[in-house]
Amino acid sequence: MSARAPIAILFDLDGTLVDTVPFILASVRHAFEGYGLCPTDAQWIAGIGTPLRAQIASFARLPEDVDPLVGRYRGFWLENHDRMTRAFPGALQVVEALAASGHPLGVVTAKTEEGALRTLRHTGLLRYMQAIVGADTCARSKPDPEPVHVALARLERAPSEAVLVGDSPHDIAAARAAGVRALGVLHGACDRDRLLAAGAEALLEDLTPLPALVSAAR
Repeated sequence: MSARAPIAILFDLDGTLVDTVPFILASVRHAFEGYGLCPTDAQWIAGIGTPLRAQIASFARLPEDVDPLVGRYRGFWLENHDRMTRAFPGALQVVEALAASGHPLGVVTAKTEEGALRTLRHTGLLRYMQAIVGADTCARSKPDPEPVHVALARLERAPSEAVLVGDSPHDIAAARAAGVRALGVLHGACDRDRLLAAGAEALLEDLTPLPALVSAAR
């Protein structure tokens, strides 16, 4: 691998490339409606970036309640996905510019691969992604580094030749554990203090500065 080869860019999906945090919270409220308790927005946001089933299980009263709650969440998600899912302003243009500059691009998400594909296809981002790693791609999920390593293997890049961009501490922790540079973006689920505490080396208000930033890292 030439030292001048464009570095790989890995993205989280929800809250990073796509503006879906309000949609996620609406899905949670629907799932727990009539259940007698519902996680607050802040409680749920704290777990964004980890798999849906694990999050729901942490709030379910009984283990046998998990499957029905997951089913209600996914039913609402499927019915409302296209209406409530959109890329952040400028995200498609940023990704297009990175791809045109030769950067291998991938997504590392807590969504299932099927869910990630639907979102990427709906927003026009799919054609730029050379690796998609979801919650069901490998044995472990973020904040474990395994999904990052899987994405890098598919993109044929070493950790030193990559950057991960995410909006949650789980994204940042996975990147750092994998030896990848971690950048936080502030238009998603978490504030700057939590991202910095997790170890983000820089924070972006949105994705617009990313092409210039990673070009300087070549």
